[in-house]
Amino acid sequence: MKLVEEMRSPLLTAGSDNRNGGNLKRESVPTQSLPCLHVTTRPSPNGESLKLASSTKGIKHLPLQLQLHQTLSKKIWKTSIITEALPMPILDLHVALRIFSGESSASLIPALLPVAFQLPRFSSISLSHSVLVKSLNLYGKLDGHGGCVNAVEFNSTGDLLVSGSDDRQVMLWNWASKARLLAYPSGHTDNIFQTKIMPFSGDCRIITSAGDGQVRLGLFREDGGVETTLLGKHHGCVYKLAVEPGSPHIFYSSGEDGFIQHFDLRSNSATKLFCCSSSTGKQTPSKIGLTSIVIDCRNPYYFAVGGSDEYARVYDLRKCQWVSSRNSDQPVSTFCPRHLIGSNNVHITGLAYSNNSELLVSYNDELIYLFQKNEGMCSSPSSEDLKNTNEPQVYSGHRNAQTIKGVNFFGPNDEYVLSGSDCGHIFIWKKKEAKLVRLMVGDQHVVNQLEAHPHIPILATCGIEKNVKIWAPQGNDIPPLPGNVKEIMEANRQGREDRSRVTLTPDVIMHVLRLQRRQTLAYIERRHSRADIMSDDDDAEGYLLGRLDGDASSEEDSPGNSRDCNIS
Repeated sequence: MKLVEEMRSPLLTAGSDNRNGGNLKRESVPTQSLPCLHVTTRPSPNGESLKLASSTKGIKHLPLQLQLHQTLSKKIWKTSIITEALPMPILDLHVALRIFSGESSASLIPALLPVAFQLPRFSSISLSHSVLVKSLNLYGKLDGHGGCVNAVEFNSTGDLLVSGSDDRQVMLWNWASKARLLAYPSGHTDNIFQTKIMPFSGDCRIITSAGDGQVRLGLFREDGGVETTLLGKHHGCVYKLAVEPGSPHIFYSSGEDGFIQHFDLRSNSATKLFCCSSSTGKQTPSKIGLTSIVIDCRNPYYFAVGGSDEYARVYDLRKCQWVSSRNSDQPVSTFCPRHLIGSNNVHITGLAYSNNSELLVSYNDELIYLFQKNEGMCSSPSSEDLKNTNEPQVYSGHRNAQTIKGVNFFGPNDEYVLSGSDCGHIFIWKKKEAKLVRLMVGDQHVVNQLEAHPHIPILATCGIEKNVKIWAPQGNDIPPLPGNVKEIMEANRQGREDRSRVTLTPDVIMHVLRLQRRQTLAYIERRHSRADIMSDDDDAEGYLLGRLDGDASSEEDSPGNSRDCNIS
């Protein structure tokens, strides 16, 4: 915990003292006694101290305070940080005066983030959420990886971000200042597909999964080192992990071998729960290679998985027994658009649960569908069941063929749906109307993953390029959709239709996914000159703070064994 705290942003954390200069002082005014904005003081450049809140007896210059508050609501809360139901946040006076003088909100995002982190979610006190979404623009790039970035995740407070890449490095970022805090070799022998910071762990535990089938733990030590441990292993890739909401110890993995595994960091061991299989219309059940797993945060006993067939399956953890138990792999509900039932040429690449238990499902070379909780079917639906099933909301325009693409929600109440695309664009739809409201170029090749900040309208994306991109509301002008949006969507549609004529079995689908990824990466590497590659490698070495002693291979690892790397 100490290591991570020392590496955090030099910006002031809300409610704490400045660790870097000692020249910032805060008035000792109880939060609950103040009806408006709390402001701290800092010596001005000419040495004079500016004061706005002077004592515990009250606040001086109240009209200026209220003016600042109103201006913040109109301008900076485009980043939707204030909510009237909560005490006003503590804000540095210099930042407040910069806001009051009319400085653009984009340039103030890093200074305002410490304020934002003390609040639970973003609110709509001033501008509508549609304005926030439509004004999203590139805030910055996090450069340092030496390969495609496949995984990106915020911590629970949102001030840190972790990423994983084909270079098998795990990197921790202060995304607001665009600074890399540390990097360490994960111990994986193949591309990293998932990175997560365990909640309530002091941000000192990072779990990862990769193409080598391994699930690993990176533990930050007090002496500045990182200890990596193999926790468990699947046969085939492990694309996704799911953390039990609020738990610093428990999480789950799903693999191409079809197994769901349960992990408890207190025991550093893995337990196989069951193997996901499909018996619909078949005498012999067939294994489902899994690409995604998500837990319903509103009903954490329920989790959904998706993979090499057309069904998203929901299970109840209370009913899951050990792998040898009969019927342990029977879902409590399944979801699939009617027209895809029985299809052999589609599979699921991404799942997401909303705060209202809606399930978002993204299909390879098909579309994205939103299912309500009550729209599920039994594991073997009858024709009558199918007739009574409502059609889900549909989101179209993107293309999902080349990589394992994620899908996500965005907004304080999950009002928007996000997806990357093979055309390199980020698609943002209004959830209810399925209307495309924002289209941004997110990668020169393919956008893989999108992660929303847990509290404020900030978005992190990654793809084939060797960086993470951060998006934030910027400027007062709302840009329209690109003039060629129809051409982009039509090209994606034609690509989907051409591909849909091919019939594939689940086993072939998983093989094709791996082959497509290798071909895509080889094509991209050919397009980069050797000079560019050398430059990227030099940059990566310049940023690298941690290096594993000896060979990076972990083939000889077994669950429970650990490796050390020192952070210098």
